[in-house]
Amino acid sequence: MLKIKRIYDEREKDDGFRVLVDRLWPRGVSKEKAHLDLWLKEIAPTDALRKWFGHDPKRWVGFATKYKKELAARKELVQQIKKLEADHRSVTLLYAAHDASHNQAVVLQQVLKGSRAK
Repeated sequence: MLKIKRIYDEREKDDGFRVLVDRLWPRGVSKEKAHLDLWLKEIAPTDALRKWFGHDPKRWVGFATKYKKELAARKELVQQIKKLEADHRSVTLLYAAHDASHNQAVVLQQVLKGSRAK
């Protein structure tokens, strides 16, 4: 099972293996409070794409398209998350953005679910 949630939300028992998919460490979160199993910052959008997007919902479609292209070039990292899911059954992708609908974890989850269907 692959889930996404804000890193600021409380850890739950069914989170399983917790992976932070942000390039920058979230403000105000200690390493202890994060309860991370892995910080996979290399899978996050590039700094240029992240800054261009700026969490502007008007740029969402463009961001998602560009980020999917970036992920296609990082297949080994996508495979790493799929392996974690196979090994741990439950993986939670963590992000810091305020917008639960417009962030990189949403796109990453779509890519991971889409690649399973093939």
